[in-house]
Amino acid sequence: MMSPVLGVVLLTVALWGGAVAFAPIGGDASTHVSITGTALLEKVRETCWRVAESSGHEFNPTGNSPEELVQACLGPTATGEVSAAKFRSALNEIYVQNGLVDRDFINSSPHHFNNEAFVEGRGLITEGVASIKANIRNQNFQAARETLGRVLHVLQDFYSHSNWVELGFKDPYVNLIRPDLPLENLAEEDAATCSDCASGTCPNPILPIILQEKKLTSGYMGIFSEAKPKGKCSHGGGADLTSTVVPRGGISKDERRPDNVAFHTAAVNLATSASLELLEDIRGAAGDKDFLRMVGIARASVVCFVIDTTGSMSNDIAEVRRLVHQIIDTTKGTQDEPSEYVLVPFNDPDFGPITRTADGDVMKDKVSKLTATGGGDLPEMCLSGLQLALTGAPASSQIYVFTDATAQDIHLKDIIVALIRSTKSTVNFFMSRSSRRRRRSLEARSFNDYRELALASGGQAIEVSKSQLPQATNIILDTSTSALVTVLQRDRSGGRGTLFPFVLDGSLTNVTLYITGKTISFTLTNPAGVIQRQSELSGKLGTIQAVGNLWRIRLNADKLPGTWQIDIDTGYPYTLKVTGQSVITFIYNFVEAFQGPHPGYAVITGRPNAGQPATLLLSVMGKKGPDSVSIEYVGLGMVSGAEAMSSGSTTDMGNGDILVKVDSVPEGEFVVMLNGTDSVSGTQFQRQSTTQMSVSKVTIKAAVDSSLEPGKTFSLPFSVMAQLPGTYSINAKNDRGFAMDYPPRLSLTSGQYANETLTITPPGSTPSGTDITLTIDAKSGADSNYAVLRLSVVSKITDFVPPMCNIVSVQADNCPYDVSRCEPFNWELSANLTDGTGIERLTLRRGNGTLQNTSMDAPLIHATYNASCCSQIVELIAVDKVGNVGRCYHSIVHSGGPPASALSLPLWLCLVVSAFVVRF
Repeated sequence: MMSPVLGVVLLTVALWGGAVAFAPIGGDASTHVSITGTALLEKVRETCWRVAESSGHEFNPTGNSPEELVQACLGPTATGEVSAAKFRSALNEIYVQNGLVDRDFINSSPHHFNNEAFVEGRGLITEGVASIKANIRNQNFQAARETLGRVLHVLQDFYSHSNWVELGFKDPYVNLIRPDLPLENLAEEDAATCSDCASGTCPNPILPIILQEKKLTSGYMGIFSEAKPKGKCSHGGGADLTSTVVPRGGISKDERRPDNVAFHTAAVNLATSASLELLEDIRGAAGDKDFLRMVGIARASVVCFVIDTTGSMSNDIAEVRRLVHQIIDTTKGTQDEPSEYVLVPFNDPDFGPITRTADGDVMKDKVSKLTATGGGDLPEMCLSGLQLALTGAPASSQIYVFTDATAQDIHLKDIIVALIRSTKSTVNFFMSRSSRRRRRSLEARSFNDYRELALASGGQAIEVSKSQLPQATNIILDTSTSALVTVLQRDRSGGRGTLFPFVLDGSLTNVTLYITGKTISFTLTNPAGVIQRQSELSGKLGTIQAVGNLWRIRLNADKLPGTWQIDIDTGYPYTLKVTGQSVITFIYNFVEAFQGPHPGYAVITGRPNAGQPATLLLSVMGKKGPDSVSIEYVGLGMVSGAEAMSSGSTTDMGNGDILVKVDSVPEGEFVVMLNGTDSVSGTQFQRQSTTQMSVSKVTIKAAVDSSLEPGKTFSLPFSVMAQLPGTYSINAKNDRGFAMDYPPRLSLTSGQYANETLTITPPGSTPSGTDITLTIDAKSGADSNYAVLRLSVVSKITDFVPPMCNIVSVQADNCPYDVSRCEPFNWELSANLTDGTGIERLTLRRGNGTLQNTSMDAPLIHATYNASCCSQIVELIAVDKVGNVGRCYHSIVHSGGPPASALSLPLWLCLVVSAFVVRF
């Protein structure tokens, strides 16, 4: 919508007082990203405050940083460091999809409410909101976020591209998000709507008759053609070819100009209010807890176990069971308590199902039921289980794979690498030896498959005996923590005296070094020159543990900040990794520029293009926000082989967002490296991304347009381009096993896109809210690239009427007018609630009293609310089985008269409308 969106993710947010700060792009005009960010942060703060109030504590951030906001929202009882990376990543996912509407649907009238496409535009909003609610219900938060970004763009464009502002309306058009209400007074197809504006800068070219009759119209947009119906308004601007056809000019309020300041400002304000309305409706359907989880307000760590359940794995299963109990019991109530637990069993020929839960007791129960049965024939379905984990677990998860066999499904290796790069999750393999026959299965080649996957993700491949496994799993306790960061990771083929320097800053705690390999000797040196060798298991610098092929070095808490170094000597391949806990971290994406009426940068979902400069967007976080850290170096570095580095030129976009351009990208696998200074501790810091990336001479592009319906075939267009001509094989996989059809190969001409279509058909029995992770791969020889997309299956909804509320009685006569005397007195409200499809959930949004209700299965639900006269407002939230939200509000606040009388209204009328934002 508003102004050229360099945006996508070039937004930085000041998280206090509702203020928002953005990259200085497009002058002083607002952007889609700024409008979305303003609405999201206001709704997050409001929700955090409500959750804190209901929990009996204050929501009182100690400052304006993301870390302090998340810490305050999670509550004062959760001790320990908290990272804002998950929150920032979640917001960026929304912003990315919001901005991409201007690239992927540039010529779609419904996506922008151009060409008077009001019915179709509202259809996109209706379908999108249904998909968001269904996905949240099924804990598919990433799919919900991506759809939310696109829906908000469509909604916001209505206020810039239509004449709603010119008609003088001061409130959002609620009918756009209330499909049970009609779209009224639309301009007729043959009705002229605008007068001619030769200068193109007329303040209001809408015809007087249109203004007088309050007819709704929007501008016509011609990207490739100047044709438009006679007398109709144009969008306007240099990219709109219709703007030079009489009536000339345009009514778009995308940018702030001298001739439209008032209209632009009004459109921004209405778009923000409308976004708040939509977010409030989604929040009501999801509930406060899941709404906050959708936007990334959750403890950082996610623990995911992928475990072989064949007969030889009984000891491993027992160890996983012990670990799960230990993690749950020791971290409860702290920031290290995982926000989610994931479990995926596999054997041969089966794998799954996946268990996802935020309830530790549920995870304990699921793990307790695992048994080791069958097997004996090698190998197992390890990568199928890992694929299910990578698609089912949230992004940036810690995944731990336990097996003692090779992978039967090694053909999935390329798909696994694509999913690792897409999700940025870290995969650690625990290979346990059990018998002579099993040991023979762990040939160097097969172990290397797991080793390569672990390294690609920033994880480790650990090989131990069954009896050693309990000692090796300390790494799980180390890494299933909040605010985990990587300082350094390297992979080497062996050699004498390889020296690795690394910088430890004052914010780091629980610093641990891991070395995997055979016949290792090393010397660790701190900044003061103090030395500890591998033979000193408990020394001046830390505690050393050796088990299997793993060395674990936990530094003492009184470590010195500064430059450390470790000298490693071995004739065998080995890996080194240095981690710790710190709120100083960063998230990143590779991006590419796109042109059009609203140019910007889009996130690259696959590998960057070879032979071209790379552009990255980084968001950096510190203890007191991004202003508490300064960045001195950003570059791309090799993990394996020689220390090849490519430094980037940086542009500070403000508030921690940095645009980085790297002219020369290293050949092979590389990571993002970052150095800077922390003003809080006064020390230098070093950070490294975990996931390895590489470049490709192939490009794949695909865009999600809508959700799928059960039993119906869905068509997904995709495009492939290569720098070198030839025949490229196409391979597509989805994690649900749904039937697909696509061309198995494409003949490509150098530098030209080939456009094709993939079809996918979910079975008619597919539950609404099911998400699908689809991976499309194009390959020629050793070169390949991929696109990873999230699709949603949503059943067609015809019921859009929210639940109804009839307040039967209010007994508040005993409540004194003098509130200071309220303590001994109570009041009570009784209400009946009904809905055509049945009410699924009834909750108390406001009020400190007690809510009781009859069976939710009954066609009429009777609710009783009892509270102290000191708590004078009650708001009930009712959600039906398809996600329609109703609210019932009552206040006994005296304003010079008797207590408020009982109401008999639809729930959505009790608080103006079901989706309307509540202002407090």
